[in-house]
Amino acid sequence: MQLSVIILNYNVRYFLEQCVLSVQKALQNIEGEIIVVDNNSSDESCAMMKERFPTIKLIENKENLGFPKGNNIGVAQATGEYICILNPDTVVAEDTFEKILAFAKTKPDLGIVGCKLIDGAGNFLPESKRGVPTPFVAFTKIMGLYKLFPKATLFTKYYAQHLDDNETGKVDILVGAFMVMKRDLYLEVGGFDEDCFMYSDDIDLSYMVLQKGKSNYYFHETSVIHYKGESTVRDATYMKRFQQAMRFFYQKHFKVSFLFDTFLKIGAFFFTLFKKNQAVIISKKADGYVLLSDDENLKKTVENLLGNKVKLVDSTKKNTINSLTLGRVGVEIIFDTNFWSFKSIIQSMEELKKANCTFKILHKEKQFVIGSNNSNDRGEVIQFSK
Repeated sequence: MQLSVIILNYNVRYFLEQCVLSVQKALQNIEGEIIVVDNNSSDESCAMMKERFPTIKLIENKENLGFPKGNNIGVAQATGEYICILNPDTVVAEDTFEKILAFAKTKPDLGIVGCKLIDGAGNFLPESKRGVPTPFVAFTKIMGLYKLFPKATLFTKYYAQHLDDNETGKVDILVGAFMVMKRDLYLEVGGFDEDCFMYSDDIDLSYMVLQKGKSNYYFHETSVIHYKGESTVRDATYMKRFQQAMRFFYQKHFKVSFLFDTFLKIGAFFFTLFKKNQAVIISKKADGYVLLSDDENLKKTVENLLGNKVKLVDSTKKNTINSLTLGRVGVEIIFDTNFWSFKSIIQSMEELKKANCTFKILHKEKQFVIGSNNSNDRGEVIQFSK
């Protein structure tokens, strides 16, 4: 077995379904397996998996065991030479795993490989590549110094700004939403530390791999959508657990100072204010809708779903998408997966990210439309009427 894809799910039933659909297509030319571990979801995630994907291995935990333990349970059942730790609120391109594995096999010092992650609006997610968050590096992040001095190496280590977004190279830390590594290496370092419930687990795993003398790599030649807000709502509980997780990492690997602990609390406070202010911005409705599909009958269905008029553009006119958005603000583009590959959807989102568009993906055969307007938006799922 070449690759085992581990997807840990908690209450994101529709995002999980879309993720699994994309992974299935990405494994068509690879000897691989999908293992879904469910952390006691209450949203019929498991029922959906049994109905839609009866041949995929499903592990049903009887309680929410957290990110580290949930993934460790999945990896324990994996048989692939390589494993991919993948969030359920992601969408991979059809050639993502082929490209990643081809790259991984060229690196004798391989640790973990990550890729370019984008949010639901096509924007690059800077956590795709990071540096070790030592107290000073974390301080530069909390105080925003990496933004104030983007050319100063001293202040740009948190988001590994020595590498451009479109440049492959070595980095220290990769994000747990998408990690590919050899299964034997994962087991050698002990997998995710189960003493950490969530949020610093990927930092800790990346750091332990570096301590083994391996190199971690950011690979820019494939992009993966990470809706981000779906697995965890950004609320007071999130901020409390985030602070606990960062403290866990520092206590494990560095000496924690009173001063740094204070900075962490101040940073968390301003982070919370920032998120609240953004919540007002992202609540706007689309001013127009474009359905990219060859299905004339689908147009009426989507109009009834949205309660708005929809312009239909067939697949032979893909080049007209840019002209449809020129001079307009708030256009929502809906991709029909019966005519658009996940790779072409991802590429189009990246190309149109500056056109003030939002994006949704329509799964006609699965009866839902899904998407998220940006990395701070919890996302939206619209079901077809039965």
